[in-house]
Amino acid sequence: MAVNLDKPHLWKADISQSVDMYNDWFMNFAPSAFRETRVEVTKDVEATLRATENLTNVTPEIFRRYPGILPTLRMSTCPPLAVDRLIGLASVPSSLVKRMEKEKKLPIRLQGNALDIELRKIGKIIERMADPDIFTWLNRSESPSQTDIYRAATIVADRLCGSVTNPIIRNAQERRQLAAIQNWLETRQYRKLVGQDGVKFDQMPPGTFCFRMNVPINLETGKVINIPVDVAIKPKSSSMDELPVFLEAKSAGDFTNVNKRRKEEAIKMSQLRSTYGDQVQFNLFLCGYFDSGYLGYEAAEGIDWVWEHRIDDLAGFGL
Repeated sequence: MAVNLDKPHLWKADISQSVDMYNDWFMNFAPSAFRETRVEVTKDVEATLRATENLTNVTPEIFRRYPGILPTLRMSTCPPLAVDRLIGLASVPSSLVKRMEKEKKLPIRLQGNALDIELRKIGKIIERMADPDIFTWLNRSESPSQTDIYRAATIVADRLCGSVTNPIIRNAQERRQLAAIQNWLETRQYRKLVGQDGVKFDQMPPGTFCFRMNVPINLETGKVINIPVDVAIKPKSSSMDELPVFLEAKSAGDFTNVNKRRKEEAIKMSQLRSTYGDQVQFNLFLCGYFDSGYLGYEAAEGIDWVWEHRIDDLAGFGL
């Protein structure tokens, strides 16, 4: 039975309430989430400064020991360097820089002296372009004080956090959404399964739920891959051979991005159905800016949803 996808007369009011709920959360909790992340990032920046002798010795040996420091070093220059700009300035392979950025690892094929040559090029660019207004000790003979180092670290941390503000906010909002779902379920005596339980999605006992569940699906090529599902819930009234209810927690701070991303859920639903049949229940848990265009698209794909401000609608999925 449909919960919200077949009730377009409620959509406008729900959209307004959801936007208000998201904005209230953002004003009251997003700043603290950002600050908490900035504190941790500041510690990482200070560690990078120690490793590079306060940005005066950016050597291949440092990159070999700490390949993950490259984003911090890029934000330490004047102006801060984008990934592609650093690749161009240093004339180094893009695969080297992107692996260090994304995976915090050095390349597998490029090794030995050849690797050191490329790493040294990166180090020279960082040292040459280090921001003297942040790292004030670079223009004087005496060593920086702890206050100098901390001040510089906080500025670089701000730059780093500013470049990933949306993921920080999105991750904080997702944690809050999952906590709301967990509280709702546990109030109704559902039991959370954790990793060490070793239970697959099709082995979940009735009355249990799990976060970050991997579900294998069959591609048209014949290959089997796992797709992550935010929440899997096995209704108390279900039998062991019935599939759990799948939920995807979604939040959005503007209307533009959701309509760019709306196909993602439709693709996931299609993959689940092609593997497990039409009995699959794949639904959304929404908070924020989801307009009628988005809702209509998902409804046409047979994807239902529950608004966080009306979380009790979860009962409509047989929970």
